Amino acid sequence: MRFKPVLWMVTFALTLGLVLLTPQLGISQNLPNTQQSDRNFIAQNSPPSQPATNSNMPGMNMSSTNEANLGSPALIDFVLIVWFSLTAVSVVYVAWDAFTSNPELTVMKWGWLLVTLYTGAIGAALYVLSCQEPEPMQHEEFVKPLWKQTLGSTIHCLAGDATGIIVAAVITMTLGLPMWLDVISEYVFGFAFGLFVFQSLFMKDMLGGSYLKAVRRSFIPEWLSMNAVMAGMIPVMVILMSRDMTAMEASSIRFWGVMSLATLVGFVVAFPVNMWLVAVGLKHGMGTVRVLGRGGHSLAAEAERIAATSGEVSAPNASTPQVMKGM
Repeated sequence: MRFKPVLWMVTFALTLGLVLLTPQLGISQNLPNTQQSDRNFIAQNSPPSQPATNSNMPGMNMSSTNEANLGSPALIDFVLIVWFSLTAVSVVYVAWDAFTSNPELTVMKWGWLLVTLYTGAIGAALYVLSCQEPEPMQHEEFVKPLWKQTLGSTIHCLAGDATGIIVAAVITMTLGLPMWLDVISEYVFGFAFGLFVFQSLFMKDMLGGSYLKAVRRSFIPEWLSMNAVMAGMIPVMVILMSRDMTAMEASSIRFWGVMSLATLVGFVVAFPVNMWLVAVGLKHGMGTVRVLGRGGHSLAAEAERIAATSGEVSAPNASTPQVMKGM
């Protein structure tokens, strides 16, 4: 498809723009108070007959400096408003396409929807490039490359982990808990939601319908992938929120701007880890209700691979299409 190189460039530009703009959160948030203190200090120590101006820059007083700096937070907020407007459009598009014409498993449809909610137009672009079915009955061949399988595996992980992390952040910020407790809560919530919901509920039908077997099978891959997600998200959140107290309020648009950037960084860090997990068979990538797994092999073959790598007994009816429904 000819438009895909353009889409790659747009995705890169959006990512770069968000990375460059989001760290500016908080720079101007604290400037007015600092400048007010500077102005008071100058006024108190200046001769009565001399106005409180910068002697090295005639005509440049503190008032004009304040006005120049106060434009920065307004610009940042405007950019974030535009970003989340694009996010709303992206979520609607991905939801419409995924639930009306994409044969992916239900859990992956929700995964793409959640990740697009967190990463905006970048998530939607990745969906089009790696998961949107190009032609009827062509999805299995389309998602066959390892990088697309890895992308699906990472999205599957990120949807659960990032959701848990963001929910924990909203709760701890609302309660005003200290940063160290916030980080611990985010780790626990992220790992629990990723393991017990997005991973184990999905895997249980491949393991004879046993949820406990699915938890045991998914524990190590999810733990490795979750640590990579946390390694990307937490530093971004701690650094940016420590620079801007407004970004620590869940009702602030800057809070959600930080979460968007943190999720993107978490995705980048987790991608190579998931590529290794997929390559060695510890995780699978994208699959469909028709077939599942890398290269479009059958669900029965996937169940055999699980049995070979984990010793778990696969579902006796794993080759039937009914097993896939509702996943």
